[in-house]
Amino acid sequence: MAEEPNNQPNNQQNAEQTEQFAIQNVYIKDVSFETPNSPQIFMEKWQPKLELEISNDIKQLNDELFEVVLNLTATVKIEEKTAFLIEVHQAGLFAIKGFPNDRISYMLNAYCPNVLFPFARETVANLVIKGGFQPLWLSPINFDALYAQQLQKQQNQQNQQPSTDTIN
Repeated sequence: MAEEPNNQPNNQQNAEQTEQFAIQNVYIKDVSFETPNSPQIFMEKWQPKLELEISNDIKQLNDELFEVVLNLTATVKIEEKTAFLIEVHQAGLFAIKGFPNDRISYMLNAYCPNVLFPFARETVANLVIKGGFQPLWLSPINFDALYAQQLQKQQNQQNQQPSTDTIN
């Protein structure tokens, strides 16, 4: 007598196969490096202050292809003088298929920026060196935690919105 096949592992494989993620390309979309106070800034006593701004842009190109752009702006000042300002828009094309909407949001807002950040970090360091400064090594960023904070902030804002119902 033949045994009936167990479909449970096969169903698990089908579920895993429906969720697909692939990096199609990683590229620099825009880059800018400015040293507005050179060459005088090189004669200053160095106690730099770093200001870092990070954001991301997401564009859906078709049902499964997304462009994610990680925007980094680093400004280094000595007292009130800008030593240098660097802006990097590190982009990637990501194929994402078969994920539920909440997971797609996570992938686009946390996972993809985690993929892009090392490329942006290297670009920043290289440009700063070519600008005549010591390398600027940006600390790792926990995009998962930033995404969780953003979700919590949105949830708090929704809970605080006044009711639009009126009583007559």
